[in-house]
Amino acid sequence: MVYTQRTPWTLIMGVIMVAYAYLVQSGALAGVIKYLGTDRLTGEMLTLGYTFGGIAVLIGLWQLVAKTAEGHIDYYLSTIGGVTFIMLIAFIVKWGLDPQMAQWGRAAQPALGFNFASVMNLNYVVMGIVAGIVIVNVFKVPGWAENGVRLSRLGLKTGVILLGALYSFAELQQLGKLSVVLIGVFVLGSVGLVLWWGARRNLPNSMTGVLSAGVGVCGVSAAVAAAPVVQAKSTEIAYTIGTILLFGVICMFLFPIVGKALGMGYITFGAWAGTGILNSAQVAGAALAFQPTGIETLKVAEIFNITRVLFLPIIVIWLAIWYVKREVGAKKVDVGQVLISKFPVFVLGFIILFLLSSTGIFAPARHYQGAYFDNSDKVMVKKDRSGKEVNNHLKDPDLQLLQKEGEKVKRDDQKAALQRLIENKKLMSIEDDDTLRGVVNAKILSKEGNAVLAKAHRAVRHTAAKIAMFRDLIAWFFTFGLVGLGMQITMASIRQAGGQPLVIGGIVGLIKAVGSLIVVMLLVHETI
Repeated sequence: MVYTQRTPWTLIMGVIMVAYAYLVQSGALAGVIKYLGTDRLTGEMLTLGYTFGGIAVLIGLWQLVAKTAEGHIDYYLSTIGGVTFIMLIAFIVKWGLDPQMAQWGRAAQPALGFNFASVMNLNYVVMGIVAGIVIVNVFKVPGWAENGVRLSRLGLKTGVILLGALYSFAELQQLGKLSVVLIGVFVLGSVGLVLWWGARRNLPNSMTGVLSAGVGVCGVSAAVAAAPVVQAKSTEIAYTIGTILLFGVICMFLFPIVGKALGMGYITFGAWAGTGILNSAQVAGAALAFQPTGIETLKVAEIFNITRVLFLPIIVIWLAIWYVKREVGAKKVDVGQVLISKFPVFVLGFIILFLLSSTGIFAPARHYQGAYFDNSDKVMVKKDRSGKEVNNHLKDPDLQLLQKEGEKVKRDDQKAALQRLIENKKLMSIEDDDTLRGVVNAKILSKEGNAVLAKAHRAVRHTAAKIAMFRDLIAWFFTFGLVGLGMQITMASIRQAGGQPLVIGGIVGLIKAVGSLIVVMLLVHETI
């Protein structure tokens, strides 16, 4: 089969991208960029515009003039049109709609009493997903773009693999223990509840089994993985996917709004999203929607998500044994073969990058959230590009403010760390930095006092160049994946959620979301 379709659109989109990058480089769009406040993004505008535009131009010309032949190369080249289509939508949303919506939100605040763009979380992540949903349901994804749109899941998994480079042993040790406990309780509990309820409602064993995997573990991929061992019919898989998509889309938009309303931090929200949202892709969407300008929340959410994915082989074995016992004539399964065949391969990539990161190949040792601690004189006092000296020690007004508000701090370890900061005009250790981050997150001091502590934190935390590169790559892989995800959420697939599966899946999903929120708010702290 020949996959490549002759279309001028790949070439047209490539020309648009290259032209945009040229206009940015030439300064022709300087006024627009200044108005939108996207000056800091000009570097990626040039790099991504020329790179994706150039590739699209070359492949677009080839698609118009060359003879296509069946084979792997033909298939891979047929994906370029869809990839370019997704990236063009992402460019428009991130570089245009996102900053414009932020401006409209600020402008309407005096009249409305609140910033609607902030409250409704109308950032580039949410708008990118919505744009994808609108395209597929109103205009339909063009045939020449379909193969490229399917690659969006690969984009999400590649982003997860690259995240491995940003973790430290301390983070993984603490978050890993926490995620195993939380995920273990809610995954096993959700699966068990669906199995119990399905039996009570006399649902077919195959329907109950595939629904429990989808709701309990990691959404669509878990449902597909469990389907063969419980001999689920195609309609039952469709019902499960419809339930997951309907519930997950609601969660993806609602979780960030609730999280911000409750004043949740990066760690608490990431733990909640990674535990309470059904589908892995929707976990990433909610995390990036909560924090669109950074990936700290995404990192936490993905640790919980990866832990949940690692439970998949265990759940599949459980369902296989459960199904054999309940279904007459069901074939017994090889437990070892299930463990190997259902183990998520992309998690190995994450582990490999994490191990490489731990050697210091990407950043100095003991880096935290992509940044390493250094309070030496050479970094506290240095010269900028113009040769002017920049002193990052806290100034007298800052120190006086901290001294005045120090009485609000009651814990001995926090008081000691604050006193050392005042005496030395800089943070003296990683432990002091972590301790005072707890003061900031607990909002013990005034807004001005917290700002001083945040300034002291930024002075001693430094991002390695390779880590900065990984962060940018990760953000764009997830952006690509989530816009493509939107293009795969059709109203037809959501309508496939049938009566009983939808009721059981929806209620168990709600119990999981609310229960995990309560546990996270009570037990999870904003410091590691």
